[in-house]
Amino acid sequence: MTTAPSLPRSIPAWIRALDDVQLPAFAGPHARVGAALRDSSLSMRQIADEIHASPVLALTFIREANRSSAGVNPVDSLESALSRIGLRRAEELLARIPAREPQEMPRALRQMVLISRHASQQANGLFAGRLARLWQEIHWGSLLFLAPVWVLLTAYPQLLEAWEQRLLVRREPARRLEQELLGVPLQELCLALARHWHLPEWIVQGYRLLGGNRRLLIKALRIARDNEHPLHQQQLLDADPDLRRWLTLPSNTIVLANGLALAAHHSWGDVHSLRWQRLAGLYLQLPLGEVQQLVHQHAVESARAFGPTELWHPAQGLLWPWQSRFQQRQSRAAPPDAQALAVWREQCRLLLAEPSPFANVLQLTQAACLATHSLGLQRVLLLLVDRRQQRLVAQQSAGLPDAAARLVLAPEQSQVLRRLLEKPALLRLRPDNLASYSALLPGSLKSLFASEHLLLRSLGAGRPAMLLVVDQDGAPIADATLQAFEKTVQCIERAIGHFAKRTG
Repeated sequence: MTTAPSLPRSIPAWIRALDDVQLPAFAGPHARVGAALRDSSLSMRQIADEIHASPVLALTFIREANRSSAGVNPVDSLESALSRIGLRRAEELLARIPAREPQEMPRALRQMVLISRHASQQANGLFAGRLARLWQEIHWGSLLFLAPVWVLLTAYPQLLEAWEQRLLVRREPARRLEQELLGVPLQELCLALARHWHLPEWIVQGYRLLGGNRRLLIKALRIARDNEHPLHQQQLLDADPDLRRWLTLPSNTIVLANGLALAAHHSWGDVHSLRWQRLAGLYLQLPLGEVQQLVHQHAVESARAFGPTELWHPAQGLLWPWQSRFQQRQSRAAPPDAQALAVWREQCRLLLAEPSPFANVLQLTQAACLATHSLGLQRVLLLLVDRRQQRLVAQQSAGLPDAAARLVLAPEQSQVLRRLLEKPALLRLRPDNLASYSALLPGSLKSLFASEHLLLRSLGAGRPAMLLVVDQDGAPIADATLQAFEKTVQCIERAIGHFAKRTG
């Protein structure tokens, strides 16, 4: 299957693609940190306290301190990072970080940072008090554990929706999904990035735990299941010194905290949440009921600390019935309003005009994309057929990330695309036929459209000249919308014919 140049398929390619991705920071903390760095009266601790409000800035300074002194013990706190790189260099770093208002930042990045802050709250509440000497490692390790994912979602924000819908809602196997979307297991990618960026050692150990100690992890989960009999649990651990020694590693606390936060992102009563709660109970030697009470309290504290937001915070789910799933299958989209329909009619009028009013292909495809988008089809991708180079090249898009504009597909590597380019045709993907066609579609296309309801329509005056890929943001497509879409396609095909006569 063909992939866009913006979607690597190997660990080295991913590292090259993500290494230079610049995370944006919230404008407010960015300005306050700049002022603090220029204030000679402030101590390192006071400056670190200002940076603390921005996980992205904290990551940048800690990562740079460790990158600039590879081979030296990695720093695991902001004070140590600032001391290592110096205030002047810190100012230079800050100047390179874009300052953005919340609405200007990728929503996927903001959502993942929220999950990381929730994980940090769980780690501080559950473990930092018991391991007081290691509170810095616990705090920063838990907060920055998912930092590789922050960068991934900044570059490819559509992957969060694919993860939520396909893994959490539709329960697709994680390994298969990761291979399809990324080409590599996510844990291996995160481990490689953590090493490459010289992130705190606990983060590297955490990803090793998830990837290299599955046998011990499974044994611990089996023991943790018998949560109502702590004495029996302790006997089983005493009988297996290797397991007991591995389980009680302090670095495991940041994995437990992030497991709890990620599982709670979807459901408090789901089996994955229950597993992480039981495992935390085994680590803390607490019964499940007490662990759940603590985890719920820390989630509420996390929501209060984060403040009002339009993002989803798991603490909101504590008001729902216990077995609720917070990311649901996307419901049917609302029909277009009167204003959108007026735009659709105007664009169709232009498309049908003869002689063609379009001076070039770009103008024609802009009208085609706008007409299609105005129907209520929130995500639209229009690709042109380049027969000389035997490829499909993205020309217009709406409702998709910037990566869509750089998409290039090779039809010979996809049976579905080959068939669509033989003659104008419509392929309507639905849950009842998705399994038959999904494996035959390019992975880069599926990563843009994480959807069970998708339309692919090749069109042209004779041989197809374009391919339209559209959906309603994952929602089912009503028959009325499908009929309007076909009328729009007819208008576009007429426009292609009229344009060909004008330029012939």
